Amino acid sequence: MKLSIPMMIAMLVQTIYNLADGIWVAGLGTRALASIGLFFPIFMIIISLAAGIGVGASSVVAQKIGERNKKGADFAASMSIALSIVTGLIGIAIFLPTISSILKFAGAHGETLYLALEYSTILIYAIPLIMFNNVANGVLRGEGDTKRAMIAITVGSFLNIALDPVFIYVFKFGIRGAAYATVLSIAFSSFLIAYWLFFKRDTYVSFTLGWSGKILGQILKIGIPASLAQATMSIAVYVLNIFTVKAGGDSGIAVFTSVWRVINFGTVPLIGMAMAVTSVTGAAFGERNIEKLETAHLYAVKLGFLIGVSVMILILFLAPLIAKVFTYSQEGMEIYNDLVTALRILGLFLPGVPFGMFTSSMFQGIGKGLQSLIVTIMRTIVMQVFFSWFFVFVLKTNLIGVWWGIVLGNTVSAAITFVWGRFTVKSVKKMFQTSRSS
Repeated sequence: MKLSIPMMIAMLVQTIYNLADGIWVAGLGTRALASIGLFFPIFMIIISLAAGIGVGASSVVAQKIGERNKKGADFAASMSIALSIVTGLIGIAIFLPTISSILKFAGAHGETLYLALEYSTILIYAIPLIMFNNVANGVLRGEGDTKRAMIAITVGSFLNIALDPVFIYVFKFGIRGAAYATVLSIAFSSFLIAYWLFFKRDTYVSFTLGWSGKILGQILKIGIPASLAQATMSIAVYVLNIFTVKAGGDSGIAVFTSVWRVINFGTVPLIGMAMAVTSVTGAAFGERNIEKLETAHLYAVKLGFLIGVSVMILILFLAPLIAKVFTYSQEGMEIYNDLVTALRILGLFLPGVPFGMFTSSMFQGIGKGLQSLIVTIMRTIVMQVFFSWFFVFVLKTNLIGVWWGIVLGNTVSAAITFVWGRFTVKSVKKMFQTSRSS
């Protein structure tokens, strides 16, 4: 838990940045807000791949250090960095010629498409930098140096928050200014990590030329499932964007973009708790202590539910004030009422989150990664997408149908996941009892 605290702080700061970024862009109008909303899931798929390789790098470096295998740790770090650069260049080759078609398929058109292309093209050229930043940060975490990993993320995020208004409004770059601010902040964060790793050289790992198919396989074995788990959420948002455009046009996307950033901010304490659930249930499983495992899971769910309800109540009461923050421009005022409605409906999403999220974390803790991936896919791509589609296209409920579809999909999948988790704990209990008696 001690090692996870710096990363929880970094995660909080990043979420504050995402919120602030949306607020600054909101001043440019609803089309600008819609344009970053349409590109957001695509950008998050890129981040998912980078974060997945980073998780793989972190895990393998930590394993090799635990084995006192210095050479293996060096190989893992070096190959992870090389892999990040190669995949980054491949990312440019894939997304640069296809981004226009991807955005059009999501519903972008006219000025919104033009703005989305202005914004996205700059970030696509920065994919190698994004990859390096995430993977190099993973190497630091693998060493247990979560403090400097946190510093790199928080400094970059605060720099981005500061640069956004300068580039957008002072230099009058508009939507391009938001992209330039993001790239420069990532570049500065990357420079910090590169300085520690390659110039100051006070880290445990050193970088070397060499190849190990076995270590590469270990990195990918951990990294690919981690990427898939995060990418499923981005794919779901991409599909939900399509539904939102059909139901509410550019204004609908602007509403969804703004409100979803608020909801994500509300999930930060729950994500931090999820990290602890994985660690505690994993340790309990290793000790074959079923009581500790069950208590940790249920206590976390109960506490998480109370936190979710508390944040939900805050959002319900503060919805008019929150909506004003995203509608301070003349054009933005047209979505004020829709924002208030969306906040009050999507706020209901939060109480159900712990039941699914913490059960998924428990699955990870006891080594059932496949089950964890299955419930993530069920929650995002299956349930939320299905119910939103049903409300919008079958019941013809327009924008409100997307919001209720997300809430209902999350609630149903959370209930199924929690019940599955309870049955899993019972089966683990029987397994432990059988092994003791034999």
